[in-house]
Amino acid sequence: MNDFIKNLDLKEIDEFEKSTRDRLNFYTMKLAENENLSPYERAALRSKIRSDTAQIKKWRFKMWQTVNKLGEPLDEVETSLRELEGLEKRHLWLLKTPPNALIDYEEQKTHHFAQGISFYKLFWMLFFGSFVGVGIEVLWCLLKNGYIENRTGLVYGPFNLVYGFGAVALTLALFKYRNRSKWYSFIGGAIAGSVVEYSCSLFQETFLGSTSWDYSSKPFNINGRICPEYALYWGILGVFWIKWLYPRLAQLIMKIPNKSGKVITWVLLSFMLVNTVVSAAAVYRWKERTSGESPSNAIEELLDDRFDDKRMESIYPTLKFGYGE
Repeated sequence: MNDFIKNLDLKEIDEFEKSTRDRLNFYTMKLAENENLSPYERAALRSKIRSDTAQIKKWRFKMWQTVNKLGEPLDEVETSLRELEGLEKRHLWLLKTPPNALIDYEEQKTHHFAQGISFYKLFWMLFFGSFVGVGIEVLWCLLKNGYIENRTGLVYGPFNLVYGFGAVALTLALFKYRNRSKWYSFIGGAIAGSVVEYSCSLFQETFLGSTSWDYSSKPFNINGRICPEYALYWGILGVFWIKWLYPRLAQLIMKIPNKSGKVITWVLLSFMLVNTVVSAAAVYRWKERTSGESPSNAIEELLDDRFDDKRMESIYPTLKFGYGE
C-alpha cells in the first residue's frame, strides 16, 4: 500500500487537468470564430467537441465516484485513530469512553447475542434509554429550575418510552456513522430526535387526548410539537449518545452472558409491555375522571383504586388533557 501511494504520480494528474482545461479553452475560442468557419469545419468542430466533452464528463464522474468511495473509509480510519489516541491520553474513568471500533471488534470476537444492530441490541437500548433519559432530564430540571420534578412516562419504575424510542431511533439513524466524525452524529441526531418527538406527541394527543410538552411559544415551531431549539438539543444528544453513551451501554450489554441473555431480554420485554399497557389505561382512566365519568367495570374501579389522581399527578406532573390548554 505504501509503495502504491508513493508511486502515485500526482504530477500526472495535474498535467491531465491542465491539458484538459487548455483544450476546453481552445474549444471556447474556436466556437467564437464560428462565422469564419466553413459549414464542413463547423460540423467537424462540433462533432469533436461533443465527443471530447462526453469523454471528459465520463472521466469526471469516474473520479468523483473514486473520491466519494474513499471518503467514508478514510473518515472512519481517521476518526478511530483519533478516538483511540484520545482514549490513551485520558486518565479519568469517566472520560475513557471505548471507541465504537473497539466495541465492534469485541462483539464479533465473542459472537455476542446482541452484537451489531440486532433486535436484542435495540431492546436493550430502549430499556437503558428509557431509564437514562429520565435521569438526565431530572438532573436538567434540577439545574435549570432548582427543584426535582418527576419525568417518568410509565407507572412502574423510572422509565420514559419517549427517551427509549429516542435511543432506538438515534441508534438506528447513527449506527452506520458510529465510526464517522461528530458532524454526522449531530445532523442525524437532530433529524431522528425531532421525528421521534413529533411522532410521540401526535400519538399521545390522538390516542390519549393529552400533551406533555408544547413548543408553541418557540420560534419556527411545527404544530407546537418540535422546534429548532430542541432539534439542536437532539443533535448534541446524538453526538453524546453514539460517541459516549452507546459504546458504554454496548460494553455493559456485552457483560450479559450469551446463554441467559436472550431469556432475560424476553422477560424484561414482557415487563415493559405490561407496564406500557397499564400506564396507558391509567392515564386514560385519569382523563375520564377529570371529565366526571364514573367507573363502568371492575378494571376501571381497580385503576381508580391503584392510580388515583394524587398518584397520577406525582407520576405525570407536566401532563395536560386537551391540546394547547
